[in-house]
Amino acid sequence: MKSARARVWRRTALLAVLLLAACRATPDTSHVTTLTFWAMGREGESVRQLIPAFERAHPDIHVRVDILPWKGAHEKLLTAFAGDTTPDLCQLGNTWVAELAALGALRPLGQRVRQSRVIDASDYFPGIWDTNRIDGTLYGIPWYVDTRLLFYRSDLLARAGFDHPPASWAEWAQQMAAVKRLVGPDRYAIMLPLNEFEQLESLGLQQDQPMLRDDGRYGNFQSAGFEQALRFYDRIFQQHWAPKVTNAEVPNPWAEFGQGYFAFYLSGPWNIAEFRKRLPADVQKDWATAPLPGPDGPGASLAGGSSLVIFRHSRHAAAAWALIEYLSQPTVQLRFYQLVGDMPPRRATWKFPALADDPAAHAFRVQLERARPVPKVPEWERIASQLAVTGERMAHGELTPDQAARSLDRHADAILAKRRWVMDHGVPASHAQGAP
Repeated sequence: MKSARARVWRRTALLAVLLLAACRATPDTSHVTTLTFWAMGREGESVRQLIPAFERAHPDIHVRVDILPWKGAHEKLLTAFAGDTTPDLCQLGNTWVAELAALGALRPLGQRVRQSRVIDASDYFPGIWDTNRIDGTLYGIPWYVDTRLLFYRSDLLARAGFDHPPASWAEWAQQMAAVKRLVGPDRYAIMLPLNEFEQLESLGLQQDQPMLRDDGRYGNFQSAGFEQALRFYDRIFQQHWAPKVTNAEVPNPWAEFGQGYFAFYLSGPWNIAEFRKRLPADVQKDWATAPLPGPDGPGASLAGGSSLVIFRHSRHAAAAWALIEYLSQPTVQLRFYQLVGDMPPRRATWKFPALADDPAAHAFRVQLERARPVPKVPEWERIASQLAVTGERMAHGELTPDQAARSLDRHADAILAKRRWVMDHGVPASHAQGAP
C-alpha cells in the first residue's frame, strides 16, 4: 500500500513539474500591449533595429513598425484619419504637423513633456521645436532635423582668391563672380536645381518679414525682405553663376561637384555621407561645409525633418509616449544618426565624438541654431511648390523679381482662400482645414 501511494505521489509530482515547465515555456502574453508605429522610408527600416532594446526594457509592450513609402504617406495618413484607422504613433514630416493638428487628429503633448524626465525642451534647437507648436499647443517631438547649407569646393575658392566661405550675401556674390571668372563659360559657381523650392524658401526665411501675413491669411511675398531674396536669387542666374537646369538634367551632382562643374551646392545633411562615398580620394580634402550666409551676416535656414506624434484615437497613448521618450534619448539618437545619417535635434546628442569631431557636421550644428520653421499653415506645401515654379520662370527671364513677387502673392492668396473664409467666420485658425 505504501509503495502504491509513493508511486501515485511521484506521478503527481512529475505531472506538476511538467505543467510548470510548460507554463514557463509558453509565457503569458495576455497583458502585452501591441503598439502600431508608422514610419517612412529609410527611417522606418532603420528604427526597427532600435526596437528590440526598447522591448527588452518594456516587456509589456510589443512594437509593430509599419513602413510607408514617402510618396504615398500623406494620402495614407489622411485616408486613415477619415476611416478612423490611424496608428498609435507616427513619424510625421514637420510641414504636415499643422495639417493633422488642424484636423484634430493629434494629441497635445505639452503636459507629458512637462512631466518627462527624458525630454527637455530647452535641449532642442529652438527652430525645430517650434515647428511642432501650432497656435501655442505642442503636437510633436522632433525626431530628426533637416536643414540646408553650403557644400563648397575649398580648392576652387582658394584658386579664386578666398581662404574662407562667404559670411554674407555680398561676400557670396563676390566669391561666385570670382569663381565664374576662374572656371570659364562652361562651368559655374553654384548649383541651384530649378525644380527645388528649398533654396528660395531658405532665402525667404532669412528676412525679417514673414512669407505669409495676417495670421496666414495672405501671401507676403511683395514685402521688401522677400523681394530682396528674389532679386538675389535672380541675380545668380542672370549673371550665369548657376546653370538653368533641374535635378533631372544633372542626375549625378556628386560627380559634377567632384569634377569642378560647380563650386557651391546648397543641400542637406545626407550629402555628407554621399560625398564621402562618391567623390574620388584625391578630392576628399578639397570640399567642406559652411552655414548659409545671410543678407548682412550669418543667415537662417529652414527647420525641416520629422517629428513623432501620437494620434488622438490611440488606445495606447502611455505606451506610445514611452517609445517617444526612448527614441528621444541622446544615446538612442546617436545610434539612429549612425544608422541613417539624419541629424539629431538635441544639443546633448551633438556632444558625442561621432558628431562633435566631424568637421563636415560642425557647420550643421551651427546652422541648426539659426533654423526657422516655415509658415505653419496646412496649405504651405502647395504654396512652396509655387516657389519652385516661379523661381524657374524668373531664372529663364520670363518674370522680373517684382512680377515674381506679385505672382506668388496671387497664387498664395488663392490657395489660402478657404483658410480666410473659415477664420473670418469665427472658426479658430487651427480648424481651418476642416472647412466645408
